[in-house]
Amino acid sequence: MLDTAEALSVQIKMLDDGLEPPSYAHPGDAGADLRTRIDFELQPGERALIPTGVSLALPAGYAAFVHPRSGLAAKHGITVVNSPGTVDAGYRGEIAVTLLNTDPAASLSFRRGDRIAQLVIQKVEHAAFVTVQELPDSVRGAGGFGSTGGFTPSAGATR
Repeated sequence: MLDTAEALSVQIKMLDDGLEPPSYAHPGDAGADLRTRIDFELQPGERALIPTGVSLALPAGYAAFVHPRSGLAAKHGITVVNSPGTVDAGYRGEIAVTLLNTDPAASLSFRRGDRIAQLVIQKVEHAAFVTVQELPDSVRGAGGFGSTGGFTPSAGATR
């Protein structure tokens, strides 16, 4: 684990004393686990806004990003709809996670305290947007989705 003297200090308020605060499962992990404050079940294709029982005060110049848990995604098709969800430094409300069950057939039940997402805290830069008449040239130019090749649709696929 990172020495707490080296770690960024982030104040948290637990809104549910019975839940564990966000924590890192392994040394070096980027994401701290967030847990559900409620029991719930997600039917195939269903999405729900799930409370975590956590509010926090990030230092200025930082944001927290809510990411899906890779195991839930790979094994059960559970993802975060607006991934990553952004928690701004000035927000003081409860962090809630919008989960989606992408599995076409199976529902999945969660119990209070289950890990549902992970929270990654990052330093963010603020831009000074400068309006110009023309942008400088670049190698890529205005090429967007698929402009570098590498994607070949399979038979019957449409773009």
